[in-house]
Amino acid sequence: MSRNFYSEIYLHIVWHTKNSSPLLTATVEPIAHRCLKDRILKTPDVFLHEIGGTETHVHVAVTVPPTLTLSDWIGQLKGGSSHDVNQEVGKRQKVLQWQAGYGVVSFGKKDLPWVTNYIRDQRDHHARKTAHDRLEQISPPGA
Repeated sequence: MSRNFYSEIYLHIVWHTKNSSPLLTATVEPIAHRCLKDRILKTPDVFLHEIGGTETHVHVAVTVPPTLTLSDWIGQLKGGSSHDVNQEVGKRQKVLQWQAGYGVVSFGKKDLPWVTNYIRDQRDHHARKTAHDRLEQISPPGA
């Protein structure tokens, strides 16, 4: 595949824990975020801008190349990170499982600071009920 390209593809991705259960506890969340970060950083030409979330879901902001097959990559992130966490924390028990599906929204470079701040402040946004539906959605409205 050609590596002769220029692109600016900024994405905000969100997915939930299985049944939106509060599985990302104070013990599990930092390990899950570390595992996700490691996997993202090992993906060629992908740049991680931010990772965050709450007990029930994860948000990431990334720049991706046009050669990346997004659905496959997100599936690998989800499956690999839950496997890693379960091996490390759960001693092979399923302490972390992800719900099927995800949401992805593209944004422009000028919105990068706003998106990264939004991800960093997830707990506050949810506590104050100032979360943005567009960035929290994992399925079409009414689905």
